Amino acid sequence: MPALSVWALEGLGEVQQGDDLAALIEAALVETGTPLENGDVLVVASKIVSKAEGRMVLAEDREDAITAEAVRVVASRPRADGGVTRITETRHGFVMAAAGVDASNVPEGHVLLLPVDPDGSARDLVRGLRERTGARVGAVVTDTFGRPWRHAQTDLAIGAAYVRVVDDHRGGEDSHGRVLTVSVTALVDEIAAAADLVKGKAGGTPVAVVRGLDAVIDEPGPGVALLVRGAEADMFRLGSDEAFAEGHEAGVRMAEALGDDAREPRS
Repeated sequence: MPALSVWALEGLGEVQQGDDLAALIEAALVETGTPLENGDVLVVASKIVSKAEGRMVLAEDREDAITAEAVRVVASRPRADGGVTRITETRHGFVMAAAGVDASNVPEGHVLLLPVDPDGSARDLVRGLRERTGARVGAVVTDTFGRPWRHAQTDLAIGAAYVRVVDDHRGGEDSHGRVLTVSVTALVDEIAAAADLVKGKAGGTPVAVVRGLDAVIDEPGPGVALLVRGAEADMFRLGSDEAFAEGHEAGVRMAEALGDDAREPRS
């Protein structure tokens, strides 16, 4: 396997609504003398995708914007500063803090929402880059997530196109000859995290190139939608306090439905 290299693309500049991201990225590649090669994966922060797609909106209250973007509250906890942290499910099916609504690096009184269709955004970007450069490339759109059971955050994929989403090892054998039955690697999430090592959060380099990874495919592929686990299949679809409250309410309703019969001792 060839050596894996990952670098941040310099010179992209501030992205505005209506900008052609493929054109901006190609110009930066030319300026830095780093042309794309077949097999390269472009890893792009969702923030600039949202800006280009006009997803920056006026919002006097960020909490109202979060409510509008969320389809379900998974957990809600008060913060020491008097605010509230909400873990929500977005209309995409992502479970994340604040429905992905971001108030950083935007003008006062505005917030940035996630792209409407991150997989579609990735497809458009790849098609534009392939047309402009002739290189057989793929793309991953990323955002920052917290994770159950662990402190701190990392970047994960929220959109992908022309890239293998997973590496499925099921049916193969481990080093002791045992058949693998559950080993499926979220390849695009690993690409997102690797790229974040060079993009950073405040360095003004929202695009990275990953080279040397055999991940690019000829069709758009299923995108990150393949990774989304619906609430009905999620063993942790609610926070602990919310799950307790839901169970308690269900118990109260059952007792009320049973009435006095439920209180009478059985002989």
